[in-house]
Amino acid sequence: MNWKKVVVSLAVLVLLGLPAYSNGLNLNGLGTKAVTMGGAFIGLADDFSLAYWNPAGAAFLTRPLLGSYVTDLVPTNYYALTIPPDLSLEAKTKLSHYLGFMLAYYRPLSSKLVFGLSVYTPAGLGANWKGDDLKLITDGVAYDWTSKIGVFTISPLLAWKISDQLSLGATFNLNYGMFSLKRWAGEAEMQPGSPVNLGQYEESLHGWGAGLTLGLLVKPASWVSLGLTVKTPSVVHFKGTSSMFLLSYLGYPESSEVKRNIKWPWFVGAGAAFKPNEKVTLTADVQWTGWSSINTIKSTFSDPVWQNLMAIGGGDEMLLDWKSRVQLRFGAQYRVSERLFLRGGIYYDPSPAPDKTMNILLPNFDFTGMTLGFGYELKGLSVNWGMEYLAGKKREVTVEELMLAGTLGQAMPGTYRMHLLVPNISVSYKF
Repeated sequence: MNWKKVVVSLAVLVLLGLPAYSNGLNLNGLGTKAVTMGGAFIGLADDFSLAYWNPAGAAFLTRPLLGSYVTDLVPTNYYALTIPPDLSLEAKTKLSHYLGFMLAYYRPLSSKLVFGLSVYTPAGLGANWKGDDLKLITDGVAYDWTSKIGVFTISPLLAWKISDQLSLGATFNLNYGMFSLKRWAGEAEMQPGSPVNLGQYEESLHGWGAGLTLGLLVKPASWVSLGLTVKTPSVVHFKGTSSMFLLSYLGYPESSEVKRNIKWPWFVGAGAAFKPNEKVTLTADVQWTGWSSINTIKSTFSDPVWQNLMAIGGGDEMLLDWKSRVQLRFGAQYRVSERLFLRGGIYYDPSPAPDKTMNILLPNFDFTGMTLGFGYELKGLSVNWGMEYLAGKKREVTVEELMLAGTLGQAMPGTYRMHLLVPNISVSYKF
């Protein structure tokens, strides 16, 4: 049996190279203060990133607040595959940088009502594999293997301070998604027994979606606060163009319009913040994401030749079979002086993806995240710097388990490893 063809024959025709960062498709947080406290921020929500974590926190602002955040995601993926007697490869992604950001402004309209507006990236990353490393499974040609996804969200906010102990908040989230992909297109049998190398595949998509974030913040005492956040599902309707220029040599259209819907599911998070003394703040969150609502992702091609080709190869539908997952997050802040703060955190982020759907275009890992940072405040100005390290647990996928699951071809056997470095910085000002 030609294991090389079995391993990649369907996987390369799956038209979804979704890059993964954590917990499916989401970033692990926004705002340096929140991120460096392990992303345990729902119960605190006291800086400009609150629109992402818990919009109810805005109700306690007494002055206009403007804040900005920039982060650089630097992922490294490893993949190794050995199938006796003659297939053995090791692949590594190229050094790549994926930027994320947040810009937010809040203004009290009265003593009880606050308006806000924020723009941020709730999801985004990519993969950029070294084509030379994968030549053993791509007929000796070093193709481009790159993917990039980014979602930009515009969120107007309203928060209502019901009392000194209770507030409510909500944002409307207008999401704009962009997705690009380059990879080997694989082979297809245009005629029985005559496989044809389809060469380089490329696609560029964009789309819109919408959702809500609802928040509750309770402060029963000066030393404790409790928060609850719910994010409704949002489906981004992607559309664009896919192309395989070698098809034109076979007398077929080299491009087709394609549509694909990607769903960001329900999110529910609860958090608590404790201040045992004037110098120390401790936080803890439990966050649930309903990834089990994503079972398959379908692609629709407007050109009938493309639609038939992808249906035959399995490229019009990708099985995910993800499971809902719970993140546990913990953070701490220590006030060194009136102006200087030290922060740290840790969290556990389990993968929603089973082994039976793992491949190099959609790797997913159980992550342990560790964060560290500091902040400096001078009057209304606040400057914060942080570093986040995510260590993915090694995953080993065997040919036997994929054959048993019936997913050999879409999923790829082998050993997968991943880690990320995520430096970030925030600057904000209270007027």
